[in-house]
Amino acid sequence: MTDVAAIERAAGLTRRAVLGGLGAIGAGAGAGALHAEPAPLRFGLAMPMTGGQATYGQDQVKAAQWGIEAVNAAGGVNGRMIEAVILDTQADARTGIEAVNRLISVEKVPVFVTAWSEVVKAVAPIANDSRVVELSVGANSPEIARLGDYVYTTFPLAEVDITAVARYSATTLGRKRAAVLFINNETGITAAQVYRNAFTRAGAQIVAYEAYDPKATDWTGQILKVRLASPDIIHIQGLVADTPQLIAQLRQLGMTQTISSYSAIYNPRLIQQLGQAANGVIATSLAPGASDSPAVKAYVERWKKEVGREPNGLPYTQYLYDVPFLITTVFRSLDDHGRPITGESFREQMVAIGTFQLPLTGKLAINPDHTVNKSVYLMQVQNGAWTQLAMVG
Repeated sequence: MTDVAAIERAAGLTRRAVLGGLGAIGAGAGAGALHAEPAPLRFGLAMPMTGGQATYGQDQVKAAQWGIEAVNAAGGVNGRMIEAVILDTQADARTGIEAVNRLISVEKVPVFVTAWSEVVKAVAPIANDSRVVELSVGANSPEIARLGDYVYTTFPLAEVDITAVARYSATTLGRKRAAVLFINNETGITAAQVYRNAFTRAGAQIVAYEAYDPKATDWTGQILKVRLASPDIIHIQGLVADTPQLIAQLRQLGMTQTISSYSAIYNPRLIQQLGQAANGVIATSLAPGASDSPAVKAYVERWKKEVGREPNGLPYTQYLYDVPFLITTVFRSLDDHGRPITGESFREQMVAIGTFQLPLTGKLAINPDHTVNKSVYLMQVQNGAWTQLAMVG
């Protein structure tokens, strides 16, 4: 068994609540036909289970399922269990639209969780038109905060961590000439603009600013332009699949400068893929690590014991583990007030609650402008392992 007690304490769950919840389940089973168990309260989970981003999407879904298990072990929503309807988006806008249409029209969920900026943006009109809450958990495009009344993020957007790494590079590290390489889609374009603006406001200069096609496998043209500009740091705003390959090609073409990126690359796979080429790479993290929190330490140990490795994209999985607790808090509040659980009522109650204490990521306050703020952990590969370089904010 993992240290469940640590996670329960962090989530505000007591041992009595867990036992009481289990007792209620057992009593319901014993009553047989006299007391049928109520139907579970459901929410949608639209994530990439297949395709190029599946390695990360699958781990995030597993984390959410563990969160659901913990919620239900503690009694669910006043004894009523919660359940996720899981559909595959392939991190693709069109597939995401199909999945969300089904969640809303067929499954009738009042709230759904999704990620990947391209998908989040594509399905936002459906959420707004249907008055069903969309929770973006992991996407970082700043535009997410402006997608409509029913679209919220529980994950800090690029203005938080990209600004932090840009300022740290220009001031603390003393880098004054940066090159930016970014993927030409929703994930890369606006976040690269955030980096450019923050770096120049810190008194430094962007000497190269190069976009690349999402389907690219060869970046020689962009890299040669970067090399000609002679930067002293290179920032990459890509996806988890292409960024390691891009870093490898930078190194092969003689680029030895410090490389920074965001939390998409903060995972053990980057080191496994790149070996020595990963040393010195800086990434952001928007959640505490195992050394910062007993609950996170227990969570990571559970991964190692049950799965045989750490999760891909640890911070993202922490937010996915936590989102069932947020949803449960809103469901329970609605139930306590005798209100029907609809998309409209969920949104109103979530905004009214405003601040949530979550097990692995801590305090989450949803701002009126649909953003959230968190401390930024800057991580660097040193001697073949991710090491905390600094904490900002």
